[in-house]
Amino acid sequence: MKLFLALLQAPVDDAQKSAAEETFKLFGAYSLADPWFLIMIPLALAAIVYGRMRFGRAKARVGSLATTAARRSLVQNLVWLPLVLQFAALTLVAIALARPLRGSVETRSESEGVDIALAIDISSSMEYNDLDPKKTRLQVVKEVVRAFAVRRMTDREGAADNIALLTFAHYPKLVCPFTLDVDAMTGFIDSLEIVKNRQAEDGTAIGVGLAKAVAVLKGTEAKSKVVVLLTDGENNVYTIRPEDAADLAAKEKIKVYTVFAGRFAFNGSIFTQRAEEVIDTSELEAIARLTGGRFFRAKDARELENVYAEIENLERTKRETRRFTETFDLYPRFLLIGLICYVLSWILSSTWARRLV
Repeated sequence: MKLFLALLQAPVDDAQKSAAEETFKLFGAYSLADPWFLIMIPLALAAIVYGRMRFGRAKARVGSLATTAARRSLVQNLVWLPLVLQFAALTLVAIALARPLRGSVETRSESEGVDIALAIDISSSMEYNDLDPKKTRLQVVKEVVRAFAVRRMTDREGAADNIALLTFAHYPKLVCPFTLDVDAMTGFIDSLEIVKNRQAEDGTAIGVGLAKAVAVLKGTEAKSKVVVLLTDGENNVYTIRPEDAADLAAKEKIKVYTVFAGRFAFNGSIFTQRAEEVIDTSELEAIARLTGGRFFRAKDARELENVYAEIENLERTKRETRRFTETFDLYPRFLLIGLICYVLSWILSSTWARRLV
């Protein structure tokens, strides 16, 4: 048994990779590919015992010259050695035929990422500072969205996401197509600015912005597609109505999370403040409901961080664990030692042991 364990546990640096499959597990990383050959061990023992019996021995061995009885010596006391070596040889050959293997198992955890389109409102009302007294809405949003993108693109669980960045005011714009380059994405987020030509470009085109995000996601092959649309106002551009854009997203099986960021809403470029109680978020709620997403409201920077953290938790893909087993053949060791035992048994049986039986 100790010999068996020593042969198994010897280094496998020089061992050959095996194409055999692990049929019968032994212990730890060890197994047998063809365990039925082990039945040869009791058969070999039975054959040897039978051969040592008077009748069996007479049949099994070649006649030899008779020897005279002599005083028992050390050699006579070791007369059993050829028999043990013979049995060891047969046992080791049987084990070799059973094809012992040592396995090297590698476990990999894989999970498919989510394609996420981040749509951000850059209309003039994003320069207001009701989320943080020291920062504009856009500055707060950039910080929160930047942290969200970094987490999703460098996921510790292995589900790194492709992320695209879009902006919208009166018109939509694809700022960064889908990428896994976190440095590129954070650079684009940091460079976002409020529309400069307010007379021609200002507005809150929620439907148009969502439709653009759907068009970008439509060309991807991901199984899970998500839009996170953030705005601080109500739709006032009807080139594409929000409900129509939501229908497009639903048909493409794109989930939309809508976020209203701001304590107040404003009308037009003159910033007529409206009380938060009368802000109409029904269109954003309808978009989320129609597409299987959720609507969120954030009245300050902390709430906005919590919103994106919750979205992150909701969009967790299932992890898949795969096991890869690489096996090494150990049978040459057993075969070699078995042959050595057989040769020693034959030599001993043909020399001094022959004269003692």
